[in-house]
Amino acid sequence: MPLPSSSRTDQLRRWGLVVAWGATISVFSTGYFTGEKTSAIIVPILATIFPQASHAELLAIHYFIRKLAHFTEYLIFSVLLYRALRGGRRPRLQAATTAIVMAGLYAVLDEFHQLFVPGRTAAATDCLIDVSGAAAGQGLLAVLGRGVRS
Repeated sequence: MPLPSSSRTDQLRRWGLVVAWGATISVFSTGYFTGEKTSAIIVPILATIFPQASHAELLAIHYFIRKLAHFTEYLIFSVLLYRALRGGRRPRLQAATTAIVMAGLYAVLDEFHQLFVPGRTAAATDCLIDVSGAAAGQGLLAVLGRGVRS
């Protein structure tokens, strides 16, 4: 039985957000967002906020911010994937598991892509951070879902 047009439109919107966020992640994996280029912007800001910090400390904070960005990108991606998958009335656990797996596969693809981008490197640790963010997104949805029902 085909979906009503309003349901199809809703599904297209949900999956469109997934595709748009995936594209955003891919843009962040280009040469425009290398560690060298982001540090040229972020480290001076950090130096203003933390004037007593050494250059090494500022670089460490910059590194942490970059890894936190990985985590956050995939947390959001996972939540969007879950919403798109649940729009098809898939069971919650199945949608959550599928969202984490899909985000993890995208993370691997993204890191593979970075092998070919000058100034970027592929890192298994980044994939682990990405999947951790995706899992945290599902954990957040589970906690929020329980809070709404009670």
